[in-house]
Amino acid sequence: MKKILHIISSPRGAASMSIKLGNAIIEKIKEAYPGATVTESNLAKKQFPHLEESHLAAFFTSEENRSPENLEAIRHSDEAIQEILDADIIIIGVPFYNFGITSTLKAWIDHIARAGVTFKYDENGPQGLIRGKKVYLAIASGGIYSDGPMQEYDFAMPYLKSVLGFMGMKDISVFRAEGASIPVVQEKALEKGIESILID
Repeated sequence: MKKILHIISSPRGAASMSIKLGNAIIEKIKEAYPGATVTESNLAKKQFPHLEESHLAAFFTSEENRSPENLEAIRHSDEAIQEILDADIIIIGVPFYNFGITSTLKAWIDHIARAGVTFKYDENGPQGLIRGKKVYLAIASGGIYSDGPMQEYDFAMPYLKSVLGFMGMKDISVFRAEGASIPVVQEKALEKGIESILID
């Protein structure tokens, strides 16, 4: 039985195209893997804090020496990493904001990218420690960034593939609902995104 983790980073709720696309991916996965379970992590509601000195101090304090303050500071990170470790399949909703990802999604990444926990350095260089996960990116955008003249403005997909891969999550598929702000195209943006979904 597959365990699915759905990361939501849009604050738009029911109106969010990235959430709708993510939910469509979930339905396709359930068709392929009957009995699959879903855990939803809504970053817009959890409001992951941006990294501050207290978080970094906790990260670099050994487990046996952490104070109550350290444990509180590291709580979001530990919980987020455990959700990833518990999952077989991770779906990340990616609304396209100003050519990149939302600050809430960036904060989540900052909390899960931890030296010695999700990656390490050895004599062979950096090594990702989160392995065996399938990741789907559900990207929603007002413009079209998968190809054409605006492709060079897409800093979301390359960044996510790089940072997730750095942590060992290299099996990544990308589906897009794009053109939501372009007349004519916008009417079919979500439909085309859903039609493109293939589960491997």
